[in-house]
Amino acid sequence: MIEELGSAFDQRTVLVTGHTGFKGSWLSLWLNRLGARVYGHSLAPPTVPSMFDVCNIAESVDHFVGDIRDYEQLRTHVAAVKPDVVFHMAAQPIVRESYADPLGTFSTNAIGTANVLEAVRGLARPCAVVVVSSDKCYDNREWVWGYRENDPLGGKDPYSASKAATELVTACWRDSFFGEGSRVKLASARAGNVIGGGDWATDRIVPDCVRAFSAGRSVELRNPGATRPWQHVLEPLAGYLLLAAKLLGDEADAYCSGWNFGPAAEGVCTVETIVAKAADRWGSGAGWTSSPGPHPKEAHALSLNCDKAIGLLGWRPTWTMDEMICQTIDWYRTFEERQTDMMAITLEQIGRFEHDAMKGRGTHGSA
Repeated sequence: MIEELGSAFDQRTVLVTGHTGFKGSWLSLWLNRLGARVYGHSLAPPTVPSMFDVCNIAESVDHFVGDIRDYEQLRTHVAAVKPDVVFHMAAQPIVRESYADPLGTFSTNAIGTANVLEAVRGLARPCAVVVVSSDKCYDNREWVWGYRENDPLGGKDPYSASKAATELVTACWRDSFFGEGSRVKLASARAGNVIGGGDWATDRIVPDCVRAFSAGRSVELRNPGATRPWQHVLEPLAGYLLLAAKLLGDEADAYCSGWNFGPAAEGVCTVETIVAKAADRWGSGAGWTSSPGPHPKEAHALSLNCDKAIGLLGWRPTWTMDEMICQTIDWYRTFEERQTDMMAITLEQIGRFEHDAMKGRGTHGSA
């Protein structure tokens, strides 16, 4: 899986929307490591601190501050970059924020995606495009089994519905403008709940844990019994990279569809389970309590079926749950205690992941 990525991206021009975000920062560093010429189009870093600033991502990316809702600005930038590959990751990613600003959420996640795809259509040149969506795009019926790529889309909250709309927009542009034989090869990627060092967003479980543990407090959980598909951020990013590599290949049309990238079975667990493991790794008496609420409505159970990616892409999860917790908490611990060269720490973790992926297994140990 990992072996083919270097040759796929070396000296390629790659545009990452949302490169100042958590996942976008990790992806930008990894692409730079693979030899790509990386360009970014995004709003300013969304948090203070941010991974983009802490890891000096601007040193590795041609950094452009822009809003994907501004079509003319976006079109002009895409035309200037002339990307071989686009990873569209810019989004409004927080469920609670979608209740506070539903129109902004739909404008960014749905119309913003249409703007990106229309800007690519205007290039009139070959381009591989991966639109990053979410596992929340499915019509969640609280099933105990994982959702497949051909299951119905839907959403009972603004965030989930906006991600379903993202998928519909992507399918529309693929069917209307980027069909078989088109120079643009378009796919979408749906990942579960990702964790990893460098995320300081609000209303995300690991950042909330780190903020509480650092202050000597117990973290408050609004829904400790909720089940989610947890995975380290490098797991789905490996899937996005592999998918893009396939879109650059001779059989690209076979990969122009939606793809799930979720964890192995042990990664589908409750919020309480993941927090307990994080607290144990953090030490110093870290723990959690239930938050009294009230809270916005969220799905109780959600998991993904990844048979398609495993069987057709050759992608598979690499790190065990214990390993992903170790890598994540140790990243934050290093930052909290030393604030050393976090780019080097991040690249070291990417290198470790590549090594473990090539061996076909996780390290099953502590970091």
